[in-house]
Formats: sequence, C-alpha cells, structure tokens
Amino acid sequence: MTEEKTFRFVHDGIAIDVSVDEAGAGTSVLLLPALSSISTSGEMAGLAQHLSQDFHVHSVDWPGFGTEARPRVEWTPDTLSAFFATILDEFRPQAVVAAGHAASYALYHLARRNEALQELVIIAPTWRGPLPTMMNGQRTWFARIRAAVDNPLIGPMLYAANVSQFVVRRMAREHVYSDPAWLSNERLQAKMAVTRGRGARHSSVRFVTGALDRFTDRASFLDAASKVASPILMIFGAETPRKSRSEMEALAELPNVRAERLQFGKLSVHEEFPDSVASVIARFLAPVPSV
Repeated sequence: MTEEKTFRFVHDGIAIDVSVDEAGAGTSVLLLPALSSISTSGEMAGLAQHLSQDFHVHSVDWPGFGTEARPRVEWTPDTLSAFFATILDEFRPQAVVAAGHAASYALYHLARRNEALQELVIIAPTWRGPLPTMMNGQRTWFARIRAAVDNPLIGPMLYAANVSQFVVRRMAREHVYSDPAWLSNERLQAKMAVTRGRGARHSSVRFVTGALDRFTDRASFLDAASKVASPILMIFGAETPRKSRSEMEALAELPNVRAERLQFGKLSVHEEFPDSVASVIARFLAPVPSV
C-alpha cells in the first residue's frame, strides 16, 4: 500500500513542499524522476509497485517540478544539489534510482561525497537540457528566453504556447515514449495538469534552456561518474534519441558502470516499460547469497 506524504525543503529561507510516495518494507530505495516540464514522481509509480514487494521505496518529486505549487525561486543547479543532499540525509537510502537529469545530480553528489550508498541505478541518464542538446551547446540568448518566460505579462503566454497539447505530444512521440499512443487520454491530461501548475514555468524554462545542467560538458559528466565508489547500473533503451544515446554509450565505457541496453524504450523507458526495468533493477539490488 502506498502512503502519500509531503516533505518540506527549506532553501534560502523559502519553504518548498514536494510530494513523496512511500511503500514497502526492507532495504531503503530512493526513486527520483527525471526533470522535465511533465515529470513528477508519478512516472516512477510502476517501478515503485514492483520494487516495493522487496524494498522500502520512497518516490520523491524535485522542487520546482511535480504536482505541488512551485514558488518563484531562482532555480539553479546548486538549489537542486542541496535538495539531493537533504533527502539523502532524510531517508538514508541504501540505493538510489535516478532517471534522466536526476542521474547527473546523483553522479555529481556521489563523486564528491561517497557516502554509505550501496548501489546507484541511473536510467536513461542525461546531463544537458533539450535546447543545448539541439544547439550542441549553450548560447547567450538562452538567458533572454528565461527572462521572457519569467516576465509576469508575456511569460505565461509564451510558456503556454510551448507546453500546448500539440507540442507535448510531439516531443513525447519523438523523444520520450516508444508507442506514439502511450501518452493519450487520461495520461495526457495528467501531464498537461503538471504543466499548468502554479509557478511551473520558471523551473521548466530553466530545464529546457540548460540552466539546470549540473555539468557543462561530457568530459566532466564522465569524470564524475568515474569517481563514484558505489556500483553503478545504467539502463537505457535501444530507441533512445541519437544524441542522448551517444552520451549513454560513452558512460557505458567506464569500468565502474554496468550497462543494460533494453531492446525498446526512449527517454522514459522506466515509465513506459516498468516491468522490464524493475526486473533489471531488482536483480542488481538483490543481495549476493552467502557461501
């Protein structure tokens, strides 16, 4: 049975509530969803359902994202890193499962503070936001986009145009889900409700323009991963978009990373195919039998 809670994260004097789902018993496992305009901890529900049969699972939203109201904060990588450190202290997991951009925050933190984390699972890990990925790097005019979307007069209109049903469905079809029909009806309406949450535009535009990128280049991303002491399992799908897949394949070359490439799935392989992903994770997290 899943218990829904709220966790209050206080940063620079501002209280930020995030949603937490808790289920199961046993070894503690923390599930962190990707960062995106439509992501919430709900995308981890399928994984949590399977893993909670053997583990004590917490699924946690990121501040600035998810279903709770989002205050007007100058969201930065340091803010999200502070949150990551806080929830590690709060829940003290033995394993972390992080999807998408959440994986880069886990790698960044653990490369600097190799704590008592037994395993790390990263799913379709990314380190660069959508616009820098498309443009092959940062551009100075990305800051002007953020300023425009932050503007109280024109910002809501600009944001609404970029998270319309047409745009969300197109991006989901091209990059996120294998089945073009997967995001439809109730699922689509739930995702659209996330985009319409109060304050959603401020964190969303920062993710899209790369202002929440924890790393500036592939070399620093790989360097951080190479310094993590915990065993790392990376899971990604064969249908992952080319540019993102190339980053994952580079990560797979590291000696401390075990890579599992599924025959299907894009950037949200864990949400669309939770059974397959959960079975790989469960095998990785299972304790080694004593001889």
